[in-house]
Amino acid sequence: MPVTVETPTEKWTGSVRKVTLGATAEQGGTRARTVTVGGETTLPFLHFEGKMPNPPAIAIEIQDYYPEDWSPLLKEAWGEALKDPAIWAERAEGYGADLITLRLRGVDNEDNETTPEEAATTVKNVLAATGLPLIVRGPGQAELDNELLVAVAEAAKGERIALGLCEGKNYRTIVAAALAHDQLVISSTPMDVNLSKQLIILISDMALPLDRILMDPTTGALGYGIEYGYSVMERLRIAALTGDTMTQQPMICFVGEESWRQKESKAGEGVPEAWGDWAKRGVTWEAMTATTVLHSGADIVTIRHPETGEIVKGLIGKLMAGS
Repeated sequence: MPVTVETPTEKWTGSVRKVTLGATAEQGGTRARTVTVGGETTLPFLHFEGKMPNPPAIAIEIQDYYPEDWSPLLKEAWGEALKDPAIWAERAEGYGADLITLRLRGVDNEDNETTPEEAATTVKNVLAATGLPLIVRGPGQAELDNELLVAVAEAAKGERIALGLCEGKNYRTIVAAALAHDQLVISSTPMDVNLSKQLIILISDMALPLDRILMDPTTGALGYGIEYGYSVMERLRIAALTGDTMTQQPMICFVGEESWRQKESKAGEGVPEAWGDWAKRGVTWEAMTATTVLHSGADIVTIRHPETGEIVKGLIGKLMAGS
């Protein structure tokens, strides 16, 4: 006689908070559309157990100045677009990005420090070139981040862009700018559940609504710390689903930055023959890193190579087909 096997399921009491990036004309912005992430009531892609109403989103990273330090593979893929962030953003939208991540390098290629006015102008040009919601990251130096992101928040008033990265040493200024100009922020901490939760608490104590906060738990690339990062992200997601309100933020992972600085992606010569074709290897390294963090709970992945976006978007489509 046939045996019926019942699929065991968890009964979660919590859910991931929904966060919407971008604002259309009706909402006071100029975006062609918005992107909402979060809302899950189950672990990633377990549609038989709960709801996953919004698919993970793909952001393509662009930069304000030509990225001299990027892999030749990335330079070849983007070509002349790398010289103009507005053209680059338009091209990224054409490749199917859901979001644009603009990274402000802090200096140009002659080591001239970026001024707040220059940062604001770049953001305005990018917003004019694409209808996608925007994420803007500073150069990663607390004082310069504060200067540039305050100017950016004002220049993009009403667009509901996400500003980052808010860290323990500089979150107050960035959150204040987000409050003043109706923007979102990205809370970023080292790979640690308690630190992630603590910074969310500190940001929310400044009266920024929780539906305007994304969480960057920090992760490594494939083979370079992703196992530990995966564990932390999984624990954050389980805490969220069990009702811990300060871990219920959608998670964003900057996959491209991590993947393309590893030797397997960077090195085209002087490596074992078994490593295979360099171009395929580099894209595969980024795609595997992205798909891994998606399975650990990432709601937004930022990538650099356009082919990676196509691969990961296809995978998300298949995984969401069971919803």
